[in-house]
Amino acid sequence: MLCNEVKRVVYFFLDGSVSDSKKQALARHFDDCPDCDARMRIQKRIRDFVHRRLSPVTAPDKLKIRLTRSIRAFRTEWSASGASE
Repeated sequence: MLCNEVKRVVYFFLDGSVSDSKKQALARHFDDCPDCDARMRIQKRIRDFVHRRLSPVTAPDKLKIRLTRSIRAFRTEWSASGASE
Protein backbone atom coordinates (compact mmCIF):
# COMPACT_ATOMS: atom_id res chain seq x y z
CA MET A 1 0.00 0.00 0.00
CA LEU A 2 1.39 3.40 -0.96
CA CYS A 3 1.51 6.43 1.34
CA ASN A 4 -0.60 8.53 -1.06
CA GLU A 5 -3.35 5.94 -0.97
CA VAL A 6 -3.17 5.76 2.82
CA LYS A 7 -3.58 9.55 3.08
CA ARG A 8 -6.78 9.33 1.04
CA VAL A 9 -8.43 6.64 3.18
CA VAL A 10 -7.18 7.35 6.70
CA TYR A 11 -10.52 8.96 7.64
CA PHE A 12 -12.41 5.83 6.62
CA PHE A 13 -9.93 3.71 8.60
CA LEU A 14 -10.55 5.84 11.68
CA ASP A 15 -14.31 5.60 11.20
CA GLY A 16 -14.09 1.84 10.81
CA SER A 17 -15.80 2.03 7.44
CA VAL A 18 -13.23 0.09 5.41
CA SER A 19 -13.35 -3.62 4.76
CA ASP A 20 -11.49 -5.95 7.10
CA SER A 21 -8.86 -6.67 4.46
CA LYS A 22 -8.24 -2.94 3.87
CA LYS A 23 -8.17 -2.35 7.62
CA GLN A 24 -5.47 -5.00 7.97
CA ALA A 25 -3.48 -3.61 5.05
CA LEU A 26 -3.66 -0.11 6.53
CA ALA A 27 -2.65 -1.37 9.98
CA ARG A 28 0.37 -3.13 8.45
CA HIS A 29 1.29 0.05 6.60
CA PHE A 30 1.06 2.08 9.82
CA ASP A 31 3.32 -0.48 11.51
CA ASP A 32 5.88 -0.15 8.71
CA CYS A 33 5.65 3.60 8.01
CA PRO A 34 6.30 5.96 10.93
CA ASP A 35 5.28 9.01 8.86
CA CYS A 36 1.85 7.63 7.99
CA ASP A 37 1.39 6.34 11.53
CA ALA A 38 2.12 9.83 12.90
CA ARG A 39 -0.30 11.40 10.39
CA MET A 40 -2.99 8.88 11.33
CA ARG A 41 -2.54 9.63 15.05
CA ILE A 42 -2.80 13.37 14.41
CA GLN A 43 -5.94 12.86 12.31
CA LYS A 44 -7.39 10.69 15.09
CA ARG A 45 -6.80 13.44 17.66
CA ILE A 46 -8.39 16.03 15.35
CA ARG A 47 -11.32 13.73 14.64
CA ASP A 48 -11.83 13.01 18.35
CA PHE A 49 -11.68 16.72 19.17
CA VAL A 50 -14.23 17.59 16.48
CA HIS A 51 -16.53 14.80 17.64
CA ARG A 52 -16.37 16.08 21.21
CA ARG A 53 -16.97 19.69 20.17
CA LEU A 54 -19.61 19.19 17.48
CA SER A 55 -22.22 16.80 18.72
CA PRO A 56 -24.97 15.82 16.26
CA VAL A 57 -27.29 18.20 18.08
CA THR A 58 -25.10 21.28 17.59
CA ALA A 59 -23.69 20.68 14.10
CA PRO A 60 -25.58 22.73 11.50
CA ASP A 61 -27.75 20.66 9.16
CA LYS A 62 -26.07 22.17 6.09
CA LEU A 63 -22.66 21.05 7.36
CA LYS A 64 -23.89 17.52 8.04
CA ILE A 65 -25.41 17.30 4.55
CA ARG A 66 -22.24 18.60 2.86
CA LEU A 67 -20.04 16.19 4.80
CA THR A 68 -22.30 13.24 4.06
CA ARG A 69 -22.33 14.04 0.33
CA SER A 70 -18.55 14.46 0.27
CA ILE A 71 -17.99 11.15 2.03
CA ARG A 72 -20.38 9.32 -0.30
CA ALA A 73 -18.74 10.84 -3.37
CA PHE A 74 -15.28 9.89 -2.14
CA ARG A 75 -16.36 6.33 -1.30
CA THR A 76 -17.85 5.97 -4.78
CA GLU A 77 -14.70 7.36 -6.41
CA TRP A 78 -12.42 5.19 -4.29
CA SER A 79 -14.44 2.03 -4.94
CA ALA A 80 -14.56 2.74 -8.68
CA SER A 81 -10.82 3.38 -8.85
CA GLY A 82 -10.14 -0.24 -7.91
CA ALA A 83 -7.85 0.75 -5.06
CA SER A 84 -5.71 -2.19 -4.08
CA GLU A 85 -6.22 -3.90 -0.77
